[in-house]
Amino acid sequence: MAGHRTDRVGALLQAALSDVLLRGVKDPRVGMVTVTGTRMSPDLKHATVYVSVHGDAAAERSTLAGLASARPYLQAQIGRRLGLRFTPELRFEVDPAIGNAERLERLLREARGPREDDGDA
Repeated sequence: MAGHRTDRVGALLQAALSDVLLRGVKDPRVGMVTVTGTRMSPDLKHATVYVSVHGDAAAERSTLAGLASARPYLQAQIGRRLGLRFTPELRFEVDPAIGNAERLERLLREARGPREDDGDA
């Protein structure tokens, strides 16, 4: 039963946070960022928010610093929108699945080798 509630609250948190990031954060370090998922603690007091950042490693670091700086504002906005007794403490991390997918795609491309029709294009 608790698993269903954490999943539901996580989905609501993801949607609300995506909206707040789109409309409310004025920090220039927070640019092209997408909330890709959330993981809630069983007591709903902590949330790990997975994000995807458009750009290189420096852009990722800058965006994570901007999100950490905006955390009190984001938590307040989420608390108002979700109406929970306790607002979860947010922690932002770059989604490892994105990097894994890019790495897997690169490995598959290398294993396939050069294509014959690519030479004259």
